[in-house]
Amino acid sequence: MAPLIKCLDPGEAAYRVKMSSTKVGFRLAACLLNISEARKKDIVEKIAKAALYDDNGQKHSQATVLNIFSDYDYNRSVITIAAPIDVLGNYVIAACTEAFRSIDMAIQEGIHPCLGAVDLVPIYPLLDVGVEECGNVAQSVGASPYVMNCNVTIDTQDLAIGKDIARAIRGSNTRGLKGVQTMAFPHKKIEIACNVESFEDQDNTMTAHEDSGYISYCVLGKTFSYVSPQSIEAQIKKLASDFGINTARTALVGFTPEECKHCATYALKKGIREFWRMRGSLFM
Repeated sequence: MAPLIKCLDPGEAAYRVKMSSTKVGFRLAACLLNISEARKKDIVEKIAKAALYDDNGQKHSQATVLNIFSDYDYNRSVITIAAPIDVLGNYVIAACTEAFRSIDMAIQEGIHPCLGAVDLVPIYPLLDVGVEECGNVAQSVGASPYVMNCNVTIDTQDLAIGKDIARAIRGSNTRGLKGVQTMAFPHKKIEIACNVESFEDQDNTMTAHEDSGYISYCVLGKTFSYVSPQSIEAQIKKLASDFGINTARTALVGFTPEECKHCATYALKKGIREFWRMRGSLFM
């Protein structure tokens, strides 16, 4: 199996254990802001910093940017902004406003479909916050249980094979992976891009162990589950082998739900606003 690229800071494992039992004084949510720019790093970082500082350079209270994931061929970046739920909306709007100012859609091009300079603004609950409250903040933006992005590259340039594999693992397929949405892109080799949705597990039928392939977590007493990146990688590897090819690499874009909560808690407790710098941005 190809190695799973998680792009985590080397010290994260140590502080994750420490934080797992630490109570914090804020209720956290995150926005995975999708913007239509990746090739101009200065613009991407300018948009990220707009969530952290006002026009006069004054720090916004209790805000952090956990991660920036940029893909050159897609010409798309995902900026992970975390803050207490009562102020997150203001910081997201500031970042969106900067994106509208800085990104010229008249000359934008990339292989990933896009709607505009700001393409997707989902808000996810992290700590002591429910989906409903995130929805109230989002209003017309959008809120849901956490959605993770996992991209698997297969060792071919045949887009038809990629589309066949994407259809096979899609959650809408009766034999697919629940909660998984997929597209295949020509990305040097073919990449199977997966949106991995968390879904409410009311009957607790999905258990958090390796054999099930699903990971469970709780938000305000509700149990949610999602397909593990390792299971997605294994299923794509199996399907690719039917065509006589292998997987080349797997990239987790940002965080799992639990990792996002732990990193946000740590960053805000320590006052680390540009957290992405200490864990390293991933520019492909």
